Amino acid sequence: MNSNTLQSNIEKYSSAFTLSDMEIFIFPDILYSLVLANIMSPIIWRWKNDPWFEDTDKKSFNYKINRVKQYIMERTVFNLDLETWGLTNKEKEIERFKDFIDINTLQQSNALFGYEGDKYYFKIDIRKHFGLDKYSSNIIPYWKTETVEAMMAFKQKKNYNIGAGECVSFSALYAAALFIIAKIPLEKIFMIATPLHSQNFIAEGEGMFTNNRRIVTKKMWYNGTEISQKARRAIEHEQITIVSHISGYIHNTYSHATINKDSYTLFSKKIKSFLSHEFSFEIFINILRQLPMYHILFQYQIQKIKPLYISMETIFEQEKASKNSFTNESRTALMAEINLKSTSNEPYKNSFLINDFEHFISKNNIPSTALAKDYLLKSASSNEQYNCITDIFTKIEEFIKTDPKLPSANKIYDNITPLKISPSMNRNDIISYLESMKEINPVADLAFYSYRKIDSIEQWYPFLMAAWQRNPVSLQGLENKTLEERYYILNEMNNQSIYEEHNRLAQPDEVWNFGTGDGLEKIILLANTLINNDSCDHFTISIKNNKATLIVNKTSFTFNTSFTI
Repeated sequence: MNSNTLQSNIEKYSSAFTLSDMEIFIFPDILYSLVLANIMSPIIWRWKNDPWFEDTDKKSFNYKINRVKQYIMERTVFNLDLETWGLTNKEKEIERFKDFIDINTLQQSNALFGYEGDKYYFKIDIRKHFGLDKYSSNIIPYWKTETVEAMMAFKQKKNYNIGAGECVSFSALYAAALFIIAKIPLEKIFMIATPLHSQNFIAEGEGMFTNNRRIVTKKMWYNGTEISQKARRAIEHEQITIVSHISGYIHNTYSHATINKDSYTLFSKKIKSFLSHEFSFEIFINILRQLPMYHILFQYQIQKIKPLYISMETIFEQEKASKNSFTNESRTALMAEINLKSTSNEPYKNSFLINDFEHFISKNNIPSTALAKDYLLKSASSNEQYNCITDIFTKIEEFIKTDPKLPSANKIYDNITPLKISPSMNRNDIISYLESMKEINPVADLAFYSYRKIDSIEQWYPFLMAAWQRNPVSLQGLENKTLEERYYILNEMNNQSIYEEHNRLAQPDEVWNFGTGDGLEKIILLANTLINNDSCDHFTISIKNNKATLIVNKTSFTFNTSFTI
């Protein structure tokens, strides 16, 4: 990329270093730059050599996916606090992005600016839910997306002993890990961003979602458990803002898209198929499981020496304490766990017998809800029962078919040379390939910014712009301290970057949060405090003989550095 292009895109290229939720919304192509940065990282390639993944190549698709999932679950936790990356305010963000998007569009698309797509969060008060109620209404979080290095560095942070990250970070981590370890082609991985959540859809077989640390298959999507209900929430209730892919992106707000149109058509077809399910007895039970007010309307007959009857309310309570389920082959084991004191010798009055209903469905091989609904309605003994059954089947129809709020396919599709990265390529091949594509593919270029490879980018300015404008946590941590005190505190820290390879640099708040940094990173952090805490911008920074030095008012502050120019 030439310097003129960089200058006209300075906000975008600077955003590739900080990767806040707001920046990704405004500049959707930086989302995939993070995926490529994670693919270039040595960390996930080291995971590949872990004995946990021995002989993975010989295993089934589902085995590989679940192996990756378990590895990630054991090494990370979800984190979305306000302290990690600090706060900004609406006025500052609106002013920064006023040339890119208007406030009305922002309010319709961003939860912290007025969007109310998922009523769940607004019923509980979204600002209180996220801990923002103690601040004035114009204060909003940065919520930066972490690189794999930053995610893994959380174990060095106070009160953490493993890695951590927010939902967009997990999306990017999963995309990279599934490509590197499970060898899933990037063409089959679609990143989905809504105003309140991010996840991936894997267009293989029936399809599956990666959702934070978990994998959600189609069977799990419809199992009616609390975890599945949470997984469904964003797709069911929110507008999908961005779909990001190796071929490009499509954005709900923008008229232009860079994603390959055929790829988007495939994605749309696959996800709609995933979100549609035929009616079955299992579906009925899975919905009933979510509706405790209706459990008492149904009973199950246990075939002992003489028939015993048990309320579905009791069965669902037992499920919560058991590894067994009423809706699969472990039903008999579940029934064996139930205390006989919870049963009755006689059928409960005004309660539908589940056994008869299950037999009716099995015998008639019912393809829709209509006959099943009619069967129960005919057995209803009161208007109240009639209304309850009607409500259950209304919820079933909503449950088995979700119409995802996808970005319209009616876009202007920009012709951009696509990236072709194969699972058969090794890490060095991929880095070399992306280097060769920087001039003709903007995401390949942005990837080296997100990768923090300073000697592979056009100018330093975007990095320093990000460092000195959007790193408030280190400023707060060193507030009300003299420059000498700040220098002492930084000098006491470990002298190693979280970005272990040559000439990669952490941002100041990464250094501060994880308590470690190369000397040059510490100098840049110290300069951040000068500019923002002291309103001083008269200083110089130099690198020579493995020393990084900041000079201010004729006083020098020096740290050891491995960075070279």
